[in-house]
Amino acid sequence: MPIRPNALRRRRPSGRIVVSAAGWAAAEVEAALEIPSDPGAAAFFDVDNTMMQGASIYYFARGLAKRKYFTSRDLARFAYQQARFRLLASEHAGTVSSAKSAALAFIAGWKVEEMERLCEEIFDELMADRIWSGTLALAQLHIDAGQRVWLVTAAPVELGRIIAARLGLTGAIGTVAEIQDGIYTGRLVGDLMHGPEKASAITTLALAEQLDLTRCAAYSDSINDAPMLSTVGYAVAVNPDPALRREARKRGWEIRDFRTGRKAAKIAIPAALATGVVIGGVATFAAMRKRRRRTAALPVAAARSVAAARPAQPAVQPAQS
Repeated sequence: MPIRPNALRRRRPSGRIVVSAAGWAAAEVEAALEIPSDPGAAAFFDVDNTMMQGASIYYFARGLAKRKYFTSRDLARFAYQQARFRLLASEHAGTVSSAKSAALAFIAGWKVEEMERLCEEIFDELMADRIWSGTLALAQLHIDAGQRVWLVTAAPVELGRIIAARLGLTGAIGTVAEIQDGIYTGRLVGDLMHGPEKASAITTLALAEQLDLTRCAAYSDSINDAPMLSTVGYAVAVNPDPALRREARKRGWEIRDFRTGRKAAKIAIPAALATGVVIGGVATFAAMRKRRRRTAALPVAAARSVAAARPAQPAVQPAQS
């Protein structure tokens, strides 16, 4: 029988497990696919277009626009710029570095609690229904085998942690924003969690968790994540972009496509583009507007009432139920 993720099941009072309609994609995980029990191994999943249909940071931006943190016009301009980048199909050397200087600038002055609340609200509102159930089934196979499952994303680590918690996964590796006295400064701690940075973060986590990377697995849709896929012993291209599909065939990596068709990119923002550029785009247009609810207007006395500076958030955060 096919192994189906718990997230695609619901229990009736009788105790019987009934597969929901969303479980159709779990059929993509063949009955023959089994992952042996190996607590010393782990799995690493990219988020955008791998675990989720579309770009998580884009949906986060949509949620912010709905809440008037910046305008719908800014969001539309951001969407146009990213679509144009996708059509050009080129990631110039300076693109990510320039995005880094602007990434997460739009949250400067926010309280950490506010960020976490917004991540939870916007995930439930705009992202939950966009989780690829086939990919979630793959993640559940690792969980059932006693392995840890981490999301790896260029989005803020807080957003990654919320998604991991909602999906019942171990935690997330993501881009870290600097925090002082419980408030974001708008600067990054380290680099964007993009490309080679993902591979480096996974290697660091493996050392800390005593994982054997040759026994670990990684899943992604983008050629940008080739370094991450190359770091582990078992690489899977999920809903791959053309470049990753070619690379997967060349290197013998497994390919799994949960889309209804090869060209089923029916999303507003193609997630195969550099996610670091997506973050930079959000920051650029958000910065054009002074957010009415900006917490920088808090009384100085209130800001000083915070007892001590909160330590910087680690790039890896465990999920919290």
